[in-house]
Amino acid sequence: MSIHKLSENVTAIMVQDWDRRLFDELIPLPHGTSYNSYLVRGSAKTALVDAADTSKEAELTGALAALAVKKLDYVVCNHAEGDHAGLIPALLVRYPEAKVVTNEKCKGMLHDLFFIPEERFHAIGDGDTLDLGGRRLVFHIAPWVHWPETMFTLCPEERTLFTCDFLGSHLATSQVLARPGEIGDEAKRYYAQIMMPFRPLVKRHLEWIQAQDVGTVAPSHGPVHADPSFIVGRYRDWSSDDVKNEVVIPWISMHGSTDRMVKRLVDALIERGVEVKPFRLTTADLGELAMAVVDAATIVLAAPTVLIGPHPQGLYAAALLGALKPKTRHVGMIGSYGWGSKALEQMEGLLAPLKAERLPPVYVKGAPSEATNKAIDDLAGEIASRHRSLGILPA
Repeated sequence: MSIHKLSENVTAIMVQDWDRRLFDELIPLPHGTSYNSYLVRGSAKTALVDAADTSKEAELTGALAALAVKKLDYVVCNHAEGDHAGLIPALLVRYPEAKVVTNEKCKGMLHDLFFIPEERFHAIGDGDTLDLGGRRLVFHIAPWVHWPETMFTLCPEERTLFTCDFLGSHLATSQVLARPGEIGDEAKRYYAQIMMPFRPLVKRHLEWIQAQDVGTVAPSHGPVHADPSFIVGRYRDWSSDDVKNEVVIPWISMHGSTDRMVKRLVDALIERGVEVKPFRLTTADLGELAMAVVDAATIVLAAPTVLIGPHPQGLYAAALLGALKPKTRHVGMIGSYGWGSKALEQMEGLLAPLKAERLPPVYVKGAPSEATNKAIDDLAGEIASRHRSLGILPA
């Protein structure tokens, strides 16, 4: 746990989860995470912006005791997910006078998830203000970054914006303030796995932030951004339509045929000046894969057939890519089968949310032949040609 005064009236309480390695039983956390709350004191009222995960009750309540918080008027909930809202019921018991401040949609979700009674809420709308005495909290509804009820809280007198998940990073660290040169990869991993599916809305909320007078961005995971320009600039780049001269190849092979096809494609692309990032699905860190597809112009999914459908790892990769919806421009599929296959149709169904152009598939019966090698070389040539047409590969 880190307690750090961001200013005379704002204190960060950063509860570290050093050992957590998986989020939602899905997202790898190689460096753990933190659950950040922010205490905002006015001359008349005190508010806590966001809470923490239920497993960290002792740490959060201990921090509030250390800060001599004997009365808490408000608990602001920017987002109803359990890692931020899970300790709100415990706080309401500890501070019986406290009201939960949130929007109507979040209020309903908090009632459904944690059975918080109606009388404990103070509902607000977009643009509403809560006066703490010399310090105000102004609320901005920001749906779908990354749940439908998400909102931001701005303290204009402190020029501090509390963004909950937005602009955060899964990182357990004693470092309170982000060092731009060191936080980039973890911030990108976080964006890729959580924010990328909502890229159009990310752009909209970035525009709103840039229109405010914000000096500090205080997310609920990872370090605080004392210079918002770095993280805002990165998000602007990642959420833009710009792609790089990169091909990401998630692949799996059973008896070597698809493996040989992947190796042929990798070599053929390199010969043509295209950067390649292959990920063997049995051993790949899925967070690294998600990061790689943020900027890639092309994805080629390579998987063999099991019975008549794609290898389950191929199905999983297709489902993941379809859910993340990267801005990639081209998608292709390669692989082999024994006696029959519906792999292409099944993977295409999962990849449907990707609005990228489809490349000609190379899916062959049996081991790759000379004809297969030529088809792979042709595919590499087609990818290089399309990258040149995008202006990301020199002629």
